[in-house]
Amino acid sequence: MHHPSSIPGATRLHRPALVPFAMSNDLSPNDLVAQVTAAVAEMKAKHKREMDELRSDLDSVAGANAALKLNGFGPGLDGPSAAHVAEVHAGLAEMVRTGSDTRVKATLRVGSDPEGGYLVAPVLSDRITQKIFDVSPLGRLARRETITTGDSFQEPIDPSDVGATWVGESEERPATDDPKLKGLDVPVHEIYALQKVTQRLMDDARFDVGAWLDNKHADKFARAEGAAFVNGDGIKKPRGILTYQTSIIDDGARDWFTVQYVPTGAAGAFPAASTTVNPVDPLVDLTFKLRAPYRRNARWLMNQKTAGVVRKLKDTEGRYVWTDATQGMPAMLLGFPVELDEEMPDIAPDSFSIAFGDFQQAYIVVEKAGVRYLRDPFTAKPHVLMYAYRRVGGGLQNGEALKLLRFSAT
Repeated sequence: MHHPSSIPGATRLHRPALVPFAMSNDLSPNDLVAQVTAAVAEMKAKHKREMDELRSDLDSVAGANAALKLNGFGPGLDGPSAAHVAEVHAGLAEMVRTGSDTRVKATLRVGSDPEGGYLVAPVLSDRITQKIFDVSPLGRLARRETITTGDSFQEPIDPSDVGATWVGESEERPATDDPKLKGLDVPVHEIYALQKVTQRLMDDARFDVGAWLDNKHADKFARAEGAAFVNGDGIKKPRGILTYQTSIIDDGARDWFTVQYVPTGAAGAFPAASTTVNPVDPLVDLTFKLRAPYRRNARWLMNQKTAGVVRKLKDTEGRYVWTDATQGMPAMLLGFPVELDEEMPDIAPDSFSIAFGDFQQAYIVVEKAGVRYLRDPFTAKPHVLMYAYRRVGGGLQNGEALKLLRFSAT
């Protein structure tokens, strides 16, 4: 609830003061009572005026919040309503068929661009984000930040510690180690989709062109972004988690943006069972390389083919270490949830086919708000070309929150 002092135009309530009145020895008791009564009445009237003004301000705020909610927006809401999304699709369909932006401006709440096009936000952006979640678990698990200005997201990182030393009462206090800051810089890159809409589709009023374009573009963006979050090289696209430097060195002794890995002990496979080795051992080692602060929210990440191999592994007692998904619960491996991401590589010599960590802490996805649409009815007549693009970036933000299993001898 807004504090009254934070509401534009709201009247700040003060403790009302009694209206001063003159005291005189010439006043009779009745006159004195009448004067006090009049002062109290004026005080009450002033207080009522202030309360009425405050109620009016609060009603205005409540009305604005209600309007936001009816339009599918506002803090604490899950997203646009079905009715509003239908209006979005209808406005987009009209723009495709006729070139008219009347309904776009009326229903999509867009902003025009001097260079042409329409910035559709946030309805189509939210729907595209949901599609990305369906395709890319990493996009759903990662930390997400939205920027409205600039071409990158920057944030200081403090991976160091300050020194502290025990001393005696009269001993000198020499300087201790200073903290050392690093910088996180995640640029956003452009991703686009270009769809050719035929004249027949435009003429068919029964065909929901707006919904079709929304889903088509969302699918293209989803697959491209999901692949980049895992394997992107950072050139004109996000940088993926598997493209950073790796090392067997433990936390605290390697560079912040270097990821630790554990070898399986066999090239392109889990180790063979023996009297001293169990195939599950590398997975157990990997879980204990991740420090306790990150294990609370840790997940496994692998593709379905790799999961098929892991599903068959057993501990030394002959029990499967994989627990199948049940109603309301994901599949579990060694007590941690499993996420299937088809962008993770298959098991092969020296492959990093399994990741384990707190991906909320390890990886960040940065988006620039909005999806821009451009309509081109001239280039491919009688077809209409619909060009859509948005800007997104991603990168490793904490190398200690992620561990990789390398299918190698060392």
